[in-house]
Amino acid sequence: MNIKIFLMISLFFFSKPSTEETVFWGPTGHRTTGKIAEKHLTNKAKRKIDKLLKGQSLAFVATFGDEIKSDKKYNEFYSWHYVNMDLDEKYANAEKNPKGDLVTGIQKCIQVLKDENSAEEDKVFYLKMLVHLVGDLHQPLHIGQREDKGGNGIQVQWFGNGTNLHTVWDSKMIEEWNMSYIELANNAEDLSKKEIKAIEKGTLVDWVDEVHETTKEVYNSVKVGENLKYRYSYDYFGTVRTQLQKGGIRLAKILNDIF
Repeated sequence: MNIKIFLMISLFFFSKPSTEETVFWGPTGHRTTGKIAEKHLTNKAKRKIDKLLKGQSLAFVATFGDEIKSDKKYNEFYSWHYVNMDLDEKYANAEKNPKGDLVTGIQKCIQVLKDENSAEEDKVFYLKMLVHLVGDLHQPLHIGQREDKGGNGIQVQWFGNGTNLHTVWDSKMIEEWNMSYIELANNAEDLSKKEIKAIEKGTLVDWVDEVHETTKEVYNSVKVGENLKYRYSYDYFGTVRTQLQKGGIRLAKILNDIF
């Protein structure tokens, strides 16, 4: 290939503005949650999951929900990745999306997996979706405001490059930390059984309302156009790690209950 053409192509792909709308933890975040969940599964749940996934790990399938977005036949599942709520609302009182949301999506996954009459193909699909959606649930901006699309409409900078608040929380802080999902999972906080039980406690809606409290903090953490750098990561990456760990523990709790 002509070197000039190669350089032009490279410039196109690697200099795209980072203001594209995203609505998911990045792959590393999702895989971290999946890996943490594996540590908390019962042996019975491990065997049944292994059989359904034919040896694939929860970390491996954790990105499935985003991968299928490129196929229009799965458009009906798009709204399952988030909940739109005003900052002063609880889920019970919030206006519901008629197309479904994170809560109804997770409930559907659980329903299919618990149904003995569900086809194996359906169980595999909804298991993969469940792994992904429980990860999404614990990214605070997936329970964000409708008017700014969960922080996608709040423009900021990350080390001088244009992006948005949602993307900072999805992937920018995780990428800046420069650890693999295995390293992040292996370095999760060492929790006591009592602390794990406290995280597992509550209903799905309780978890949504809890994460939404963190959502409020995230919205108040920046000003539009602000250049976020090391200090922001120092202040908030601990929250990212906590949310990834809670997501893994709660995913395992759901799967243990199902299987």
